[in-house]
Amino acid sequence: MARQSLRESLLNAGFQIIWGSGYAAAGVRDIVAAAGARPGSFTNHFASKEEFVGEVLERYFAYVSGLVEDALAHDGTRPAGRLRRYLDVITSKLEAHDWARGCMIGNLSLEIAVHSEPLRLQLVAIFERWRKPFAACIAEGQASGEISKAFNAEDLADFLLSSWQGAMLRMKVERSPEPLERFKNIIFSTVFGKETLR
Repeated sequence: MARQSLRESLLNAGFQIIWGSGYAAAGVRDIVAAAGARPGSFTNHFASKEEFVGEVLERYFAYVSGLVEDALAHDGTRPAGRLRRYLDVITSKLEAHDWARGCMIGNLSLEIAVHSEPLRLQLVAIFERWRKPFAACIAEGQASGEISKAFNAEDLADFLLSSWQGAMLRMKVERSPEPLERFKNIIFSTVFGKETLR
């Protein structure tokens, strides 16, 4: 039981450090210290920092998946409204960190995709899983005529996630919500709005 508790403490500490500082800046010593653990305890639970970060990524994706599920839930709101609700929820989370933190998945995609093949492949799988609920919501909107049928739902879901990650990158650089709001204004007055593409 004690081992599991220490493992959880390490993962919780690593979650916050990696989300706030990134992969390279998250030293194992810093994670161990933040968890209140003894030096050397990290290797009792994780074979490598790479394996550890893989577990942290899964925890983060579980957190994000909960936000997706809540925002896209069928509650009478039209599909485009549910998509906007998700982006608005994320915007409020980003505001709580003064537009500086961003998305761990996007942050790590930029930082480690060229340095760790296992983590790169894990990120590919995460994006594929992430896309599915958005594609389903978009397909529903396409069926009702609310969302453009110029592209298939899977491609539009990819476009949404990729473009939103880009907007968050600009947000972090500018320390401003303007890139997020610009993205939402454009996408909901074109592809996901009444002025559908022909």
